[in-house]
Amino acid sequence: MPLRVIGTGLGRTGTMSLKRALEQLGFGPCHHMIEVFQHPATMPLWVAAGEGRSEWDAIFADYEAAVDYPGCKYWRALVAHYPEAKVVHTVRDADTWFDSTQATIFAPDRGAANPPPHMAAFFNGLFGELRPHLRDRAYMTDFFRRHNAEVERSVPKARLLIYEVSLGWEPLCAFLGVPVPEVPFPRENARAEFRTKGSGLSLDKIR
Repeated sequence: MPLRVIGTGLGRTGTMSLKRALEQLGFGPCHHMIEVFQHPATMPLWVAAGEGRSEWDAIFADYEAAVDYPGCKYWRALVAHYPEAKVVHTVRDADTWFDSTQATIFAPDRGAANPPPHMAAFFNGLFGELRPHLRDRAYMTDFFRRHNAEVERSVPKARLLIYEVSLGWEPLCAFLGVPVPEVPFPRENARAEFRTKGSGLSLDKIR
């Protein structure tokens, strides 16, 4: 099935909350980095994408939406490959984003900063160019702002929602053309929870 929603926001911009929200709204399953860890057989497809040999329809065969890494790394290709998909770009303050990454996805003990050998090709494809700069606030916040600006500049306005998950259901539902659910908006993957639970999987067990 073709993707119906593409999330272009970087990790730690509320992407897990957005994943849960999209699934509640009927745009699921929604791909997220955790899906790669739960389905490690797909990892070679992502390694191939990082080498310029993408098979998007194979990667997303069972999904209706995609948010977070690895998808946001390849947002340009996905927006072009799925021209009917709507684009939700999650944002937050650049400095609070940086602080959050340092305690979670870019922490020294996480795969982005220190990948285990059997996952090195996967993580290098996503973060290899960033790895020397992960602790550099000025570099990373500039990277974050440039990414946001490039998405906003490149995606047609009719397809794009610039979105903060703190705004809840209303702007998201209006953009997607669906009713507002009578349940609270999902709040997932807060920093403390991430450090306690992580992905729910140990990277050394993913083979």
